[in-house]
Amino acid sequence: MRINILGVGFDNVTMAEALDVGRALLNSEGAHYVVTPNPEIVEACRADAEAMAAVNGADLVLPDGIGVIYGAKMLKTPLRERVPGIEFGTAMLETCAATGKSVFFLGAKPGVAEQAAENLKVRFPGLTVAGTKDGYFKDDAEAAAAIRASGADMALICLGAPKQEKFMSTYGEATGARLLLGLGGSLDVFAGVAQRAPEFYVNHNLEWFYRLIKNPSRVGRMMKLPLFLVHVAGEKRR
Repeated sequence: MRINILGVGFDNVTMAEALDVGRALLNSEGAHYVVTPNPEIVEACRADAEAMAAVNGADLVLPDGIGVIYGAKMLKTPLRERVPGIEFGTAMLETCAATGKSVFFLGAKPGVAEQAAENLKVRFPGLTVAGTKDGYFKDDAEAAAAIRASGADMALICLGAPKQEKFMSTYGEATGARLLLGLGGSLDVFAGVAQRAPEFYVNHNLEWFYRLIKNPSRVGRMMKLPLFLVHVAGEKRR
């Protein structure tokens, strides 16, 4: 059963349970995809019916942002814990390395996916990277065909929301991959181009504040969090 927050249905799972589901999907026939919405993505879905359908059509919808956890509490339908997409994706990469599954990286600026691949192969010996492609492509079908041609078992789709969610919903089967993960800017972190917040900020649910300090131009995007909570409060009153 999913927890509905402003129209987006979140799976009420722990990280351990999410990984069990992810590993099962990776070993199942057909194409499956995982999304990791935060308040900004929920707000995007409210304004875009196609994005909403793509997110809700995922096999696994993980609560990535702490704002989602607060929103669920406000609605008295609490989620058990936050499941950060980058941590879920990292654990799934480790699974691929341990089980011989291959991975494709799609997204980010030219050169970033390649650097991420090199770093991750060092971090997880045995990881097979079937291919990479930057996010500056014009033909979605061509990108999907590149993943299929690589023979990858899993693909990290890092195109930003809601583009990545729409891509996975529309082209998941065409990629030939069994599992696709929508992970936003994770390739930048894996490549060392961007840094995840230090442990203190992560442990205190202040990653958003760290990102704002490092990049003040994000303030417009950060305003989506209070807007999200205002909308949740309105839903609660109704």
